[in-house]
Amino acid sequence: MARTRLYRDGVLKSEGFPVADVSDHLEDPANVVWVDVCEPDEADLAAIAEELQLHRLAVEDAIAEHQRPKLDRYDTHLFVTGYAVRLDGASGRLVTAEVDAFITAHALVTVRKSESFPIDDVVARWDASPDLLKYGTGFLLHGLLDVVVDSHFTAVQALDDGIEDLEDMLFDERPRSQEVQRRSFEMRKSLVLLRRVVLPMREVVNAMMRQDLHIVDPAMMPYYQDVYDHVLRATEWTESLRDLVTTILETNMTMQGNRLNSIMKKVTSWAAIIAVPTAVTGFYGQNVPYPGFGHVAGFWFSTIAIVVLSGVLYAVFKRRDWI
Repeated sequence: MARTRLYRDGVLKSEGFPVADVSDHLEDPANVVWVDVCEPDEADLAAIAEELQLHRLAVEDAIAEHQRPKLDRYDTHLFVTGYAVRLDGASGRLVTAEVDAFITAHALVTVRKSESFPIDDVVARWDASPDLLKYGTGFLLHGLLDVVVDSHFTAVQALDDGIEDLEDMLFDERPRSQEVQRRSFEMRKSLVLLRRVVLPMREVVNAMMRQDLHIVDPAMMPYYQDVYDHVLRATEWTESLRDLVTTILETNMTMQGNRLNSIMKKVTSWAAIIAVPTAVTGFYGQNVPYPGFGHVAGFWFSTIAIVVLSGVLYAVFKRRDWI
């Protein structure tokens, strides 16, 4: 079921009309039409393509999934692919929602690959700025890109908060190395996916602002510049978080090595101390006569030797912080 809207001279005039009426509405140059479809099949897109004379390759891209964020230019329209994202707090995984858009001089068609894309947020952006509706598809496209880029920012912020929790766990009094390592790898996978989504958007928005495309009205240019600035900030933030997660992984491995070295020093120190009574009692356990053999003095001498030598080793290891 397609969702449709008709704007005339910057005012919402109609909505919910059939897709077959789109071409009729576009005969009036004062009209701007928005069509939204979710999980369409080939027949649905074929009907829209016939109404707007969309290029066959662009329609194929709209049907295919997992396209790279991009901007394609055709003779009669533009084709844009982007992704809204959110971080699943329970699993720590990044969830993406793909959206494609066909842009003509007087029409915007959005193709959602799943219900998870927040199209209602896009409509709310449009309704919140009725004074900008007069700029037509340039304004409608800006609202779409703004929601997409804002989702990138929200996801980066959530990942940043998660990394701060990792840092607290890293220096916790009770070592949780395995959990830190597991969550670090989850964060790293999410950041790699986020980078694939965010980084190409810089090229997309930058290309949108080109004057030769004749899509963005000069009055809308500051708004697109603001979106472009947000894209740059999200990209830089993502790169810095990737480096930070790598540092956390390396620090965790280093701390594990340090803990292992500390344990080995303690084990070695106690083994050396235990070796003293073993050596003394082993010496006095010989089946041959030795100084003090058969006398009480020999027993006391061996006992004192064990205590003194063990105490000396304990004091030495304690001073070196091995125990």
